[in-house]
Amino acid sequence: MDSKKVLEQALALRPNERFSVVEGILRSLDEPDVSLDAIWAEEAEKRLHAYREGNLEGIPMQEIFKEK
Repeated sequence: MDSKKVLEQALALRPNERFSVVEGILRSLDEPDVSLDAIWAEEAEKRLHAYREGNLEGIPMQEIFKEK
């Protein structure tokens, strides 16, 4: 079934049913991606190691959030 047909069918639903469909779709987009989590965890470990070894400088939080 193509997306146009799905949309047509969804628009034929009552408002509360449409809301349920939209909510379900949005929830499905918010599911964590385990492989991305693993990649970010590895990157964080590398950065922490580099910082502790003195190969990476930290940036003060005030500098990061300073308004320009």
